[in-house]
Amino acid sequence: MSRRGRDGGSEHLRAEQARAAREAADEVYRAILARAPEHEIDPSFERTRQVMELLGDPQRAYRVVHLTGTNGKTSTARMVERLLREHGLRTGRFTSPHLTRVNERIVVDGEPISDERFVEVWQDVAPYVHLVDQRARDEGKPQLSFFEVFTVMAFAAFADAPVDVAVVEVGMGGLWDSTNVADGEVAVITPVAMDHERYLGDTLAEIASVKAGIVKEGATLVLAQQDEVVEGVVLAAAAEKGARVVREGVDIDVVERQVAVGGQLLTLRGLGGVYADVFLPLHGEFQAHNALLALVAAEAFLTGGAALDGDVVGTAFADVSSPGRLEVVRSSPTVLVDGAHNPAGVEALVAALDEAFAFQRVVGVVGVMADKDPEGILALLEPVLAEVVVTRASNPRALDPQDLAEVAVDVFGEDRVHVVERLDEAIDLAAARAEGEVERGGAVLVTGSILLVAEARILLGRP
Repeated sequence: MSRRGRDGGSEHLRAEQARAAREAADEVYRAILARAPEHEIDPSFERTRQVMELLGDPQRAYRVVHLTGTNGKTSTARMVERLLREHGLRTGRFTSPHLTRVNERIVVDGEPISDERFVEVWQDVAPYVHLVDQRARDEGKPQLSFFEVFTVMAFAAFADAPVDVAVVEVGMGGLWDSTNVADGEVAVITPVAMDHERYLGDTLAEIASVKAGIVKEGATLVLAQQDEVVEGVVLAAAAEKGARVVREGVDIDVVERQVAVGGQLLTLRGLGGVYADVFLPLHGEFQAHNALLALVAAEAFLTGGAALDGDVVGTAFADVSSPGRLEVVRSSPTVLVDGAHNPAGVEALVAALDEAFAFQRVVGVVGVMADKDPEGILALLEPVLAEVVVTRASNPRALDPQDLAEVAVDVFGEDRVHVVERLDEAIDLAAARAEGEVERGGAVLVTGSILLVAEARILLGRP
């Protein structure tokens, strides 16, 4: 057989193996998905703790940086991980939700675990998960949820890799979140705002109290600028734990930022000194503040607060990405996606859109979950959108487009609102409306839900 024939046969075999692995991973995912979804919370990490104990507490096999907050967690986690990896550490990263495939949630050394590894990890932990499930059923309690199972898988995968450090984003809240079975030696709290009130509380003070639950004895807490109520609650909680607190606006700062082609140029004052001319390939002031938190978390973790090598820091930040956060996914016309899903997130999005782009006309494609604040989201979007196409993600939690349209008409007026059930058709209509009214400078913005953004990215061919 010719070499070409052998190579072709090998490629075919590899393709078949990849397809089989993908199908096996999808089957595991569907089985886990049948559990209580991550938005239905039983506020306790007891079941996760029990599985961890049966597995030998893999979350204690490496050091941990733990992140919570209302907005900015995932972007900040990605920056922390990239900084630590650039400093020679083997890293794990656990974030949620995923945008394309579930493997994205569990990342080792910057790469999502493979389909084969995903299945192997599930097979490793499944007997222990089922044992704790049975205990729970015997006691009349719920089995492990979707998110709890993924927490178990992530911690087990990181121990098996093995990693030096895991950068872990909470699923919701902090105090009783399943990720809180780990003890983060550095905790990061990004800005706290109203969200998930059903589980976290109806006031900022209640929400802050739950978020502060990730701060452990003797840890270092890196705290974003907060509402004074939030700050008071968090500082009191940190004092009880004897934690060292580093506060944005007091100990650390974004000294200067300039809009640059493809992102922004930053000067950051960390614990170890000032880092000048740091290029960040992300848009928006909020990402500059996320970068500051990430830098200081890395300083605290690596040196206890001494300065890091500026060249290494610059290399890491220049390589940062944050899919689904003011991301350009198509041109002609430009289509941007942003996972803002609460008023605080939309406020940051609007400011970044105005600063980083010079569009003449923007048409929105908006879908929200039924438990969110559609009026607050749409009211903030109204000044920057010429028109809005309301739609929905293919998820039972999504607000019906007709119900969303009623809110949109109140905010935008009837002439500026279109209702399209299917997301692909909604994007097509928005693109036509954006291009049809101006010769150039039209754009489409897809936002309101991270699930909607995930589906839009897949439709538009983003990996």
